[in-house]
Amino acid sequence: MAAGCSLSSLLPIQTQLDHSLQDVVSTEQKENIVYEYLKKLDGREQDLKVPEFEDGLEWLNTKSPLSLSKHLSGKVVVLDFFTYCCINCMHLLPDLHKLEHEHSDKDGLVVVGVHSAKFPNEKVLENIKSAVLRYNITHPVVNDADAKLWQALEVSCWPTLVILGPRGNMLFSLVGEGNKDKLFLFTAAALKFYKGKSKVKNNSIGIKLYRDSLPPSILSFPSKVTTDSTGNRLVIADTGHHRILVVKKNGQLLHSIGGPKSGWKDGSFEESAFHSPQGVAMKNNTIYVADTENHLIRKIDLLEETVSTVAGIGSQGTDKEGGATGLQQQISSPWDLALGTAGGNEDNVLWIAMAGTHQIWALFLEDGSLPKGSMAKKGTCIRFAGSGNEENRNNSYPHKAGFAQPSGLSLAPEEPWSCVFIADSESSTVRTVSLKDGAVKHLVGGERDPLNLFAFGDVDGAGINAKLQHPLAVAWNKQKGLLYVADSYNHKIKVVEPKTKQCCTIAGIGEASNALGPAFTESAFNEPGGLAVGENGRVLYVADSNNHHIKVLDLETQMVSVLPVTIEDAVVELDSSFAAQRKLPKLPKTSPQVLMSPVTVSPGQVLQLEIALTLPGGIQLTEGAPSYWALAAAEGGEWFLQGQCVYGDIVDLSRPLVISVTVPASTQTPDVVLSVDVCLYFCSKDDGACMMKAVSFTQPMQIAKTSQFSSAKVLFRHHF
Repeated sequence: MAAGCSLSSLLPIQTQLDHSLQDVVSTEQKENIVYEYLKKLDGREQDLKVPEFEDGLEWLNTKSPLSLSKHLSGKVVVLDFFTYCCINCMHLLPDLHKLEHEHSDKDGLVVVGVHSAKFPNEKVLENIKSAVLRYNITHPVVNDADAKLWQALEVSCWPTLVILGPRGNMLFSLVGEGNKDKLFLFTAAALKFYKGKSKVKNNSIGIKLYRDSLPPSILSFPSKVTTDSTGNRLVIADTGHHRILVVKKNGQLLHSIGGPKSGWKDGSFEESAFHSPQGVAMKNNTIYVADTENHLIRKIDLLEETVSTVAGIGSQGTDKEGGATGLQQQISSPWDLALGTAGGNEDNVLWIAMAGTHQIWALFLEDGSLPKGSMAKKGTCIRFAGSGNEENRNNSYPHKAGFAQPSGLSLAPEEPWSCVFIADSESSTVRTVSLKDGAVKHLVGGERDPLNLFAFGDVDGAGINAKLQHPLAVAWNKQKGLLYVADSYNHKIKVVEPKTKQCCTIAGIGEASNALGPAFTESAFNEPGGLAVGENGRVLYVADSNNHHIKVLDLETQMVSVLPVTIEDAVVELDSSFAAQRKLPKLPKTSPQVLMSPVTVSPGQVLQLEIALTLPGGIQLTEGAPSYWALAAAEGGEWFLQGQCVYGDIVDLSRPLVISVTVPASTQTPDVVLSVDVCLYFCSKDDGACMMKAVSFTQPMQIAKTSQFSSAKVLFRHHF
């Protein structure tokens, strides 16, 4: 990395500016002070230059890697040092979105996200891609996996903003969240100052959004899932689509509420809007929703088919005490919910994992009281446990305990437990809060130092000897007396025996993937974020967030399948839009036609179409050429593929390609003929000669009358 200055060189200069701004009220005075500061800073003999981005770094949302001295020369640049797990970094994104809306790259402003990972899992580009999609980040992002720019500038915490002038010269830095006014003041002043000196360029830097290259999916980053008391209905937080889905346990849609655009609106199911909803809790025909990025708690009435707001003001709050009634009480990034009882009637309180303030809160649905607390009226929203400091501190006094971005809740009201289990993501622990006295205790993960939030890993063991990596969900299985944990950044599902504190892996290979196994030990997940126990303790539902699936773990047979969620109304729109975007070349008439033996499949069954292709020696795929696979159904069988991914790129033949297809729960014909087309572009390693070859498989399928929610593999082989 080229030599440059660090933030320690800028700090004493900017400190004087910050002091000068403290006593000023009017906008004009503030602008004048910043203008004089810029004039002085720009007149220095030597710039406080930021080192150049290294060659070979991975970039997203750009046509090519960016350079400070080339592409970003003549721009006011905001470097956002972030890590995608960090709630404070998430809180900053709306400010950056608004800033980019006011000033485009042609106006002279460019925001660049510099992803500097906390957890090893966050260094992986594919995982950063998922975060960029999930948080709707539309500016360039560079993967500073080894934190070299972070270290060169001596950045010390997430998030940190560094504002640069048109020569790559440091002008300002802002640490933490809550600096929106200064961010807008500083960037506007810098643009005005340098435009006055004719130093700002209006060229476009070449944005190419990663999201535009992807096909649609029925679910988008589903984060949480829950079941009703009968186990016949599931509620899914379809977070990326900003909606809540209610489905039967076979995946058939009952209600779609909100979406696909984000917003805050109460009313009917069709007109209501959410913004990245996460936690869901259900009782009878009422669903409560943690509307995370709206900083609200919402209520869904399935009988009236309406949505209302029961807590929050619609913007991020800083209150760490609470006590006001719902609509007057500001809250911050509620992440998960659990219904419980506190000093009153059954299920009179909604427990809230308040990730934004690192606390556990309570919303009283009826009159009640917290353990050892005074009476609270219906509608009161109040802090239950956590000081608000981000730490891993256990304490018998709930207000003196500390959490670090609590992200998952599960209730065990029965004796001897009588507690709320908490997935405390940033401390990589599972904790408990007593429902009797509010005492906060450690269960597994982390370490004893309450200030060390880097005690993570992937180790099975007991208590503090067990290690997790950013767990996002817990689910109590009352029938088995076991607690299931979504060890999200280890891509595993683990189980904890609370008496012994023994924690061990039951499913997942420890790498981000989408294999069904079908055995637990062979299955794979990608940052699972939600869990729910169903079928009287026999089934565990997993929101496999980055794979855009709800997976079903049969705890008796140790088999994994995908819940076949079917949304016919959305399917035609999605499929047709993607088909319009991508026109596939026709296969040559001389392509081999391979007729497969008929197979019998069942409604609800997940088919794993495994395509094993081999090339002659000395031949390799042509990099950048559009090799692809495509699925189609013969006339009369189009219903079979509705809502499924029917196109895909082929970039690697070192292992078989696996395509998941779910047999619709509702069938229209007793048989279907499926075609699987493959088109490859490849070149000779010796003489560089290139060619295109293709093969088409025809697979007849007979559909059984009885449903079977398991998986089956169909193998296609061809040697070119």
